Amino acid sequence: MNRYPWWKYAILVIAVVVGFIYTLPNFFGEAPAVQVSSGKATLKVDAALAERVERILKEAGVQPDFVQFEGNSVRARFGDTDTQLRAKDALQRALNPDPQDPSYIVALNLVSRSPQWLTSLRARPMYLGLDLRGGVHFLMQVDMKAALTKRAEAMAGDVRTLLREKDIRHAGISRVGDDVEVRFRDAQALAAAQRVLTDQLPDLQWTEAGQGNELRLVGRLKPEAARRVQEQALKQNITTLHNRINELGTTEPVIQQQGLDRVVVQLPGVQDTARAKDIIGRTATLEVRLVDDSAEAMAALSGNGPVPFGTERYVERGGGPIIVKRQVILTGENLTDAQAGFDEQQQPAVHLTLDAKGARIFRDVTRENVGKRMAILLFEKGKGEVVTAPVIRTEIGGGRVQISGRMTTQEANDVALLLRAGSLAAPMEIIEERTIGPSLGADNIAKGFNSVLWGFVAVGVFMIAYYRLFGLFSTLALAVNLLLLVALLSMLQATLTLPGIAAIALTLGMAIDANVLINERVREELRNGAAPQTAIHAGYERAWATILDSNVTTLIAGVALLAFGSGPVRGFAVVHVLGILTSMFSAVFFSRGLVNLWYGRRKKLKSVSIGQVWKPQQQS
Repeated sequence: MNRYPWWKYAILVIAVVVGFIYTLPNFFGEAPAVQVSSGKATLKVDAALAERVERILKEAGVQPDFVQFEGNSVRARFGDTDTQLRAKDALQRALNPDPQDPSYIVALNLVSRSPQWLTSLRARPMYLGLDLRGGVHFLMQVDMKAALTKRAEAMAGDVRTLLREKDIRHAGISRVGDDVEVRFRDAQALAAAQRVLTDQLPDLQWTEAGQGNELRLVGRLKPEAARRVQEQALKQNITTLHNRINELGTTEPVIQQQGLDRVVVQLPGVQDTARAKDIIGRTATLEVRLVDDSAEAMAALSGNGPVPFGTERYVERGGGPIIVKRQVILTGENLTDAQAGFDEQQQPAVHLTLDAKGARIFRDVTRENVGKRMAILLFEKGKGEVVTAPVIRTEIGGGRVQISGRMTTQEANDVALLLRAGSLAAPMEIIEERTIGPSLGADNIAKGFNSVLWGFVAVGVFMIAYYRLFGLFSTLALAVNLLLLVALLSMLQATLTLPGIAAIALTLGMAIDANVLINERVREELRNGAAPQTAIHAGYERAWATILDSNVTTLIAGVALLAFGSGPVRGFAVVHVLGILTSMFSAVFFSRGLVNLWYGRRKKLKSVSIGQVWKPQQQS
């Protein structure tokens, strides 16, 4: 009756062992480290950099605990801060011979002290949020009006191009606020223009205005189109911020939308507010120019002559030098989209979409320069680099441009991202700024840990005092619940914040409720005269429906917080939902396994240690 088959005990053992392994990294603390990441948009960090970092440290006589490539950076861990500083200086000198034009960002950081065997199992500690680790917090406001104005300016150029191509005469085109206004002298031209513009520019709603010789067509963005422009501007700004913040070397930055026009940026571990502002506020611009392949330019590249007049020397993707003409053909203002894809030969390529003005210029330039190379440059902090320099094979019209050749699929995605999010879609202003020191973070960790610890001890003491051996089983199940919860958070690489710690403490109180229901149900069966084995079986079986109902209703509330909450509320909800799932497993499945293991093999069981069982008084 009260026996588990061997496979159920195997599941319990595996769950506890896995929980212990993935919880373990959280107890090793953090060690000083040096993180090397890309300092230029066109420079990609890969596994080869890790080998180079190892060589540099070896030559400098610095012994790291390990060097590993992770994501888009290389990290080297050290035993103490003195070695960390020596390593940083050595790497800075070797990787950035020109301090004025650094290729890599060499930053001090902290990484887990977990042994390599744990890391090899992907067992890593939870990330600590801003309130636990310290760092900087920014709340940024996106200027949505500027995004709409920018779109209206592009639309005005599109209108001018369309009317010219259809040979429709007008008396002038201007932008009035966020509207596009086209003037006409006769109703026939207005009607023809309205048909063309309504068909070709579906995002604009056209209305007639004026009378006599002062007829006008006023185009205004449709509400759904305006909303789409604002959403795209916000998404592009968030993507750009991600690219910029990678340079700070912070782990697990929080960059998320808040409301319709605000972005929250949290950088755990960063204490230099001025440096963070510099990175976040930097601008990036895109330019298209022609490559100079003349004999003079070739001589300049080989070192046998000066750079020709009207040209500049840049570095192409991959490290090779290139001579580019100073005249700018197009800028990022004319680029509306960039997506990775494939060309006709099924080779990775980047597909660009230009606005009407850019399409017209690009068509004329490519028609006149077939067989020549064209360079796409990205400028950051006043320094430019050539992202790619393809050969013009034929005239390119229609506003759609394809960049291909010597590219992997990943590189095509990277180039598309750079071109799409090289600059902010709309200006942003920092409207709130906070700095949290590491000492405050450490104090928060200590307080949070103590609250969980003393809450667990208090619950355990009460349960053992009130329910005796069954209380001990309940306390052990509660410990397993906490173990599995922390293991799950670590496996998911969740970011732990103060609300998350509060959710852990709350989970302990809620989890023990299931065991109280079970224990009281067993007591009730014993009061009614059931045999101990029958009481145990009936207690678990009949309490299960109540436990399931209460946990499902609480889970629904947690999922609602997860779906509609943000920031601290969402962090609380993640721990809350996971805690409910682990508590159902530990309170019912694990605690019953312990009871079955202790009492299940006793055929003639006369009593159980579950505290005082008060039997009802008989009425005389």
